Amino acid sequence: MADYEHLLVKQDGDTVRITMNRPNRRNSLSADHLAELTDAFDTAGRGDATGIVLGAEGKVFSAGHDFADVAARDLTGVRDLLRRCTALMNLIQSVPQVVIARVHALATAAGCQLVASCDLAVAAESAGFALPGGRGGWFCHTPAVPVARSIGRKRLMEMALTGDPVDASTAAEWGLVNSVVPDDQLDAAVDGLLARATRGSRVSKAVGKQTLYTQLDRPEADAYAIALEVMAAMSQAAGAREGMAAFLEKRPPAWPD
Repeated sequence: MADYEHLLVKQDGDTVRITMNRPNRRNSLSADHLAELTDAFDTAGRGDATGIVLGAEGKVFSAGHDFADVAARDLTGVRDLLRRCTALMNLIQSVPQVVIARVHALATAAGCQLVASCDLAVAAESAGFALPGGRGGWFCHTPAVPVARSIGRKRLMEMALTGDPVDASTAAEWGLVNSVVPDDQLDAAVDGLLARATRGSRVSKAVGKQTLYTQLDRPEADAYAIALEVMAAMSQAAGAREGMAAFLEKRPPAWPD
């Protein structure tokens, strides 16, 4: 694994653990930090891992964009920064691995966007989530995009317009995270969910993840058209053939991929 200034990255068996390690800046997303996250996810995505865990060190999961970086930029510079951030969010959803956010503390603005962009998320009871731009001077336009797709319109409007934080249990009720656990059980809960989400054929799951993101926001007829063709094609894949054969022969599958 590469050495990074703002990240700790290690491979633990079939899991790559990417940990933001910029606690003195509340893990805010400067251009350098975004570049390192992008490189880490791109590298992990091209590797042999089946899962990626995104976590953080320090008292805050991520405070979003680094205002010192933003304030120093003109319009073209800020547009470039936001494009880098958007590219990272898209990369998280396009890598073939299951990506799970391990949220131990407050995630605000683009930090909340990171959580919403991951496939799955587990939060500690002490975690919180906010789109604080609604009560400040720079509205959370881009962070609201994946959050809206997780929690729906009215709840998104409440978070975005008030800027008020929601606690972890509310975030779970709204669908921003999958579950909430006591702080000392966070790692076990993350690993348990990841183990369940990564079992089976790796190729099948990778295609499945990418197809889900492709069809999620399409009209129903378009979504069915996309899903039907992919599902038909994947019926011929080695993993599907083995899974069906194992079921019919009443034996454990031996996944070929």
